[in-house]
Amino acid sequence: MISSTKYSIERILSIALLSLLLGGCSGINFTSKDNQGSAYNGMAEFFEEWRAFRKAPAVDGVPDFSAETMKAQHKQLASWQRRLNKFPKNEWSVSAQIDWHLVRAEMNGLDFDHRVLRPWERDPAYYVYFYPDFTDVPNREGPMIEGSIQAAYYEYPLSRADADEIKAGLDIIPALYEQARVNLTGNARDLWLKGIQSIREQSDALDAFSNEITRNHSALATSVRQAQKASDEFAEWLEAQAPGKNAPSGVGKEHYTWALKNIHYVNLTWEEEVVLVKRELARAHTALRLEENRNRRLPNLQKIDTEREYNRRLNGAVDEYMAFLEEEEILPIKAYMDQALRERIGKFSPSRGLRGFFDEINYRDELPMRTHGNHWFDLARMREEPHASPIRQTPLWYNIFDGRAEGMATGMEEMMMHAGLFDNRPQARELVWILLAQRAARALGGLYQHGNEMNLEEAARFADKWTPRGYLPWNGSTIQHEQHFYLRQPAYGESYVIGKIEIEKLLAEYARQRENTFTVYNFMDEFNNSGMIPVSLINWELNGDRTEIDDIMGRQ
Repeated sequence: MISSTKYSIERILSIALLSLLLGGCSGINFTSKDNQGSAYNGMAEFFEEWRAFRKAPAVDGVPDFSAETMKAQHKQLASWQRRLNKFPKNEWSVSAQIDWHLVRAEMNGLDFDHRVLRPWERDPAYYVYFYPDFTDVPNREGPMIEGSIQAAYYEYPLSRADADEIKAGLDIIPALYEQARVNLTGNARDLWLKGIQSIREQSDALDAFSNEITRNHSALATSVRQAQKASDEFAEWLEAQAPGKNAPSGVGKEHYTWALKNIHYVNLTWEEEVVLVKRELARAHTALRLEENRNRRLPNLQKIDTEREYNRRLNGAVDEYMAFLEEEEILPIKAYMDQALRERIGKFSPSRGLRGFFDEINYRDELPMRTHGNHWFDLARMREEPHASPIRQTPLWYNIFDGRAEGMATGMEEMMMHAGLFDNRPQARELVWILLAQRAARALGGLYQHGNEMNLEEAARFADKWTPRGYLPWNGSTIQHEQHFYLRQPAYGESYVIGKIEIEKLLAEYARQRENTFTVYNFMDEFNNSGMIPVSLINWELNGDRTEIDDIMGRQ
């Protein structure tokens, strides 16, 4: 259980890398079809070495992002790419070749960091080092420093060993922020201003954390206070520099398209994504208005207003959803799935105003967001049923998984509606279309930011304008945070909608090839068993279609 066991991103990586080492020694055979012999074993060992290189070197325990060190790392990257290209991948099975492409995608991610994003230079939020909350995808969204503290993934009350581990991480923060004052020479205004907010929020999180652990861990509490002081002073320094920051923060359309194809393996351009997302936005609004007309004689949905009602309805929604998945033979039901959903139903929060977009959905009808909880199935599956390929056991860096993770979670909302989940909840169908409209609106905002056609505030106002019923005010925390991290990580903001479209395309081809034998159950099973990888690579593995991959490789 994630909530009761320390299962941090770092631990996931450690387990996966141990698996790589053992696999390299004993011979890789990650399916009955994929025994590649020593060549593929070498690939697994190479991946382990690559991951060690990708991590920024440390000086006295502090990650070193100095200009000289980053320049040296980028220069060495070319030799790693040459080594990768020497593997005889064309002699391997499709599954093994896909692993090769995953390593290539990570190398391209590091290259993009050096050539374009340069987060250690342009993005103050990159230096957030203490994260208090869970993430619902395999690796935390947006650029982050490897080794940062993922506080939610520890068991509480803390053991002495875990307290010491957190303390060691916190103790590097003052030195890290001294270095950041030298490294941060960028001029991206929105990244700079929102980065100040991120550092301030870290300080608040450290303050709350201190209150939890002071009684039992005095040495750790001292380190927390020192880290908080360093965080506050760093934020003040950032604020003093802010008036001189006046450049746009987007990467530009050409760079965005390169990242889309070569890191995320989405064979589209910036312009093509704009067209597709606009179409989804219009479709969602039209469908919503028709649903509203059909339901016009029904009373408006009333929000949950007590803790007792919240607990009853949210737990009941888990029961209802799990029963539906099993009775309708949507996908194989595993013992861990019910618990994975139930652990994430949250707690009742009294409010007289807006709670935040997703709570505005959740408090009106508790079932739609259970479908988006496909995220928690994914994470539990990675933990309980790790992929046979050692490379796919490891959460991919640079959010390469985004189209698969966010696209499927988003897609399940509409797919389960069409499958009949909301037949007895007609107004829940309205909420599904509002969810899609919101994601399309914020995706367009993200695209326009990276195309340098809007700044962050304009993107947030655009999302507010095109999200129905006023559930997403432009100055609210939800859209402000999301547009910020979409700006930090090109392609992520659009992955919810584009990933959904890519999965629908994959499903269509899968069914066409199996016209007389197709079942949703088999599709979902094979799809999930492919791992948390780009949808175009899953399409190659499931449908034998490598057209998109050839096109991507041909456009290098």
